[in-house]
Amino acid sequence: MHMNNSIIAEIGSVHDGSLGNALKLVDLAKECGADVAKFQLHIAEYESTIDAPSPGYFRDEERFDYFNRIAFTKEEWKLISDHCKDVGIKFMCSPFSLEALDLLLEISVDAIKIASGELTNHELIEKSINSLKPVYISTGMSNYGEINAVINLVEKSGFLDNIVLMQCSSLYPCPIDLCGVNIVSEFKSKFGVKLGFSDHTNSNSAAIISAYLGANFIEKHLTFSNLMYGSDAKYAYVPDKFKTYVSEIRDAWEIRDNPVDKNNLEPYLESRRIFQKSLTLKSDLRKGTVLTRGDLTLKKPGVGIPFSGIDSVIGKRLLQDFKADYQIKLEDLS
Repeated sequence: MHMNNSIIAEIGSVHDGSLGNALKLVDLAKECGADVAKFQLHIAEYESTIDAPSPGYFRDEERFDYFNRIAFTKEEWKLISDHCKDVGIKFMCSPFSLEALDLLLEISVDAIKIASGELTNHELIEKSINSLKPVYISTGMSNYGEINAVINLVEKSGFLDNIVLMQCSSLYPCPIDLCGVNIVSEFKSKFGVKLGFSDHTNSNSAAIISAYLGANFIEKHLTFSNLMYGSDAKYAYVPDKFKTYVSEIRDAWEIRDNPVDKNNLEPYLESRRIFQKSLTLKSDLRKGTVLTRGDLTLKKPGVGIPFSGIDSVIGKRLLQDFKADYQIKLEDLS
């Protein structure tokens, strides 16, 4: 599934358990220009103890109850997967337990996302890798010791080409000074794998820079409205912002993938003609005149001899009469 330069619309749990919303969010992701619609598959009883703490940004209900309330059945997940195929967008999902991964593999998921909190869950990663699906691994709360351990695990499996390592900062929203786009460059020099960036900032800048530095897979939360319920909606992008985001990231990839040769002047020939200047006669001069610096000035257009060629002109004789404003040529001189 690994397409070069893909944008992942993270739908997460913003559907709030509504299958209709989930399907419409897939449509919206496609309409906004994303290549992938990404969901999260939480099965509370296999993922969390009942009294596990909720993140600070999510206080509206107990998280265990929330996961149960918004859960889809296997049949509903199959409808979402099928709808992605119908719309022409890839279906990616984060499993948060082995049981969730089993369900995804049964319904034909296109790619698996290992969430940042699961990076130390080697059992889940190993099973994901062995499924032969593309696996996107987020690193939002891990250090290099933990990341190296995962890379070694994947390397032993022989499926290093099958993963995307994603820089991420597990802060919601992520402050600009902690987005860590430098780590994309570090990953590039340390690991021979495909790279991505999972963006939790409220700006486009981090993703654009990451794209330029070598991240070919950019992930961003998408919502109908920031007023929707749940942990994902408040800091997600609404459609208009997401469309602009997609456009600017694709521009960054276009810029990155088309390096300019400063010595190739072909695109600028017309500009050079219009804006540069050439050696030009100040006044009418007769045949036989020996040119001095005082006879010459610089004027547009830039179709004649530039100032850098003045030594090839001074001291030469005119082969015929010339009027003022004539741009001198070497063949006019002896």
